[in-house]
Amino acid sequence: MRPYLDKSAPEVWKAITSYSAVVAKRAQSSGLSTEESELIKVRASQLNACAFCLDLHSREARESGIPQQKLDLIAAWRETSLYSERETAVLAIAEAVTRMPLSEESKADLAGARAVLGDEAFAAAEWVALTINAFNRISILSEHPVRPRGIDGEPLA
Repeated sequence: MRPYLDKSAPEVWKAITSYSAVVAKRAQSSGLSTEESELIKVRASQLNACAFCLDLHSREARESGIPQQKLDLIAAWRETSLYSERETAVLAIAEAVTRMPLSEESKADLAGARAVLGDEAFAAAEWVALTINAFNRISILSEHPVRPRGIDGEPLA
C-alpha cells in the first residue's frame, strides 16, 4: 500500500486545502455557480480516472442540484443539447485544462468558453479545473479508496 500524500505531509495538505478554499471563494465571487464548479470537478475526475474524486464530486454535484441525468450523460456532453451554454463552456474548460498540451481544438473551445463566461468567470473556471487536477493526482498517487455506500449515501456497515 502506498503512503497517503495527505497524511505523509500534513502541512502541505493543509496548504493545498487552504488554496482550494481560496479558489472556491474566488469562483463564486467571479460569477461561477457551485453547480458549474462541480461539473468541472466531475468531468476532470472522469478524464483522470480518479475514482475517489469522482465519487466525492458526483455526490456533491447532486447535492448542489445537478440532475442525475446530467451527471449520467456528462461524458457525452457534446452529443446532447441537455446542457446550457454556460455548462458546455465549463465542461470545455475542464477538458482543455485536463488534456494538456492545448490542441487547436481545445484552444478554440477555450475561446468559445471565454466568450460565453466573460473573463472573470472564465479564469475562475480554469482555476477550479487546475485545482481538481491537483487533487486527482494526490488521490490517484495515494490510492485513496472508494468506500461502498448504500442507497441513502451512507457508508455500508
